[in-house]
Formats: sequence, C-alpha cells, structure tokens
Amino acid sequence: MELRHLRGFIALAEELHFARAAERLHIEQSPLSRTIKELELEFGAQLFDRSSRGTRLTWPGEVLVNDVRRIFQAVEQARSNVQAAVAGYRGTVRVALSDGVLPQRLSAILARCREQEPEVEIRLYEVSLSQQLRGLREDCFDVGFARSCAVGRGLIATPVWRTPLTVAMPARHPLLALKHVPMLEVLRYPLVLFDPKTHTGLSEQIEQLLRDTQVNVSVVERVSSPEVMLSLVAAGYGIGLACEAQMALCQSQEIITRPLAGEPPLLTSYLLHGEAILSEHLQRFVNRVTECDIASDGLKRGAA
Repeated sequence: MELRHLRGFIALAEELHFARAAERLHIEQSPLSRTIKELELEFGAQLFDRSSRGTRLTWPGEVLVNDVRRIFQAVEQARSNVQAAVAGYRGTVRVALSDGVLPQRLSAILARCREQEPEVEIRLYEVSLSQQLRGLREDCFDVGFARSCAVGRGLIATPVWRTPLTVAMPARHPLLALKHVPMLEVLRYPLVLFDPKTHTGLSEQIEQLLRDTQVNVSVVERVSSPEVMLSLVAAGYGIGLACEAQMALCQSQEIITRPLAGEPPLLTSYLLHGEAILSEHLQRFVNRVTECDIASDGLKRGAA
C-alpha cells in the first residue's frame, strides 16, 4: 500500500463520484479504479458500493476514512516539522483556537514566547470546539483555548481569563441614558447573540446567564462573528451581548457599549491540554499563559 492508494481513496470518499475524483487527482478514471481495487484487495474488504444509484462508502470504507485522514495529518505534520527545523526552530507548540479567543491576551502570550524562546515555533489553528477536542485527543494539537470546560475524559480545562459581559447598543438607543444597565432592562429588547455552532462555549455561558434570569428573551439573530453582530446592532436589529475585551476593539461610532449594573457576569476562557505529562517547552508555554494572566489588567475575578 502506498500513499497514492490513500490519496485515491480519500478523493473518492469525499467526491463519491469516480469522474470528479479522477479530475481532482489529475488522472484518468481507469487508473483510479485500479487504485481502489488494489486497496480493497490489500484490506480484503469492499470499501465502496457501486450501483446505478451512484457510489457510496461501505461501513469498512467509513471506518477507513478517519484513519486515512489521520495518516495525512501525520504526513503534513512531518513536513511542517522538517520545514521548521530548516528554518532554525528547535521545537513546536501547536495551539488550537476556538470560540473567539481574546486577541489582547493572545498577542501578549505570543510576544512573550518570541522574546523568551524564539527558537520554539508557535503554530495557530482556528477550529471549531469539536475539532479542537478531537485534535487534542489525536495529538494534532498540543494545547487549545476555548470558552467551554465540558471537554470529557482525557483532557484538562483550566480557567485562565475572565472578562465581564457587556452590552453593545446602537448610538441612539434609549438605554444609553444609563451609565450601568440592569440586565432586566436589557432583556426588554431583542438580542443579537453568537451562534452556538461557531461559538459553542461562549454561547453556552451567555445562554446560561440568560436562563438564570428566568425571563423570556427575544433573539432576533445568531451570528458567527463579532463583526456581523456589530453590523446588526448598528442597524438597529437588537442589542448585542459579548465580552468586554471583544467590544474594546470596536472603533465604530455607530456602536456604544455599556457595562451591566451591579457585579457584572464574567465570561471564562479555558486553556485545554491532555492529561499526560507535558514536554518542557510545552510546560513553559503553559507557564507563560499563567504569567500573562497574573500580569493582566484585573479581568480575572473569582471562580468560574
């Protein structure tokens, strides 16, 4: 079995059409058919069901897809490691980012890493929470940042950053008469919230805070980015709820933020990694995250 067999298999598994898969591989259909037959003989199993209704994966084929993707991830990792070594790096930390990591904190960590250990390469991967958890378990990533602590077995989630929930409103909203806005006043208006598909942990935290109020809320839109949220808020669709650090980056004169009255709810970010003993350079990265947190501007308060 060679890598060309696996490339042919994964192309057909994703296209489920011999002609399209062959075109994607820049080969004729007949070589692709031979490749698949050779692979099926190698495994002693039918990987595709071919019929007049089309091509589909068999159950053994579906099982193989996940393993083949891991193989190609390992190959790509090896290529990246060699390129990093050629560039002079002596180690690598692979960092997964989900749920809109706080840019101010991330930039502080990256700056400290470059200053204190420039020979260690930091690779960043923006992925969904589910991809991050799977990647941490399958050794595709070393650590990750997310807004969820529901990580399951084999992973550790440590709270590292906490930032207040804040309110974003259009420039002529009636609530701007208040310097600190009570949550119950906010909930009288339609809300623009983050989509749980793209901001899983952040959405879960905000939704829990809303459930705790025991008020029926009106959600007019769920968005996948702060930029879309701000556009809808500026257009008057509703009020946005987001973390204070994210809103601090907003430069629009059409959006004004207000803190919530009383002790504002805190949104928590977590550092995720496996339970195994960390390598030396990975432990130093984790220590820098903690150091940046201690030296921060006081956004971390209390327990999660």
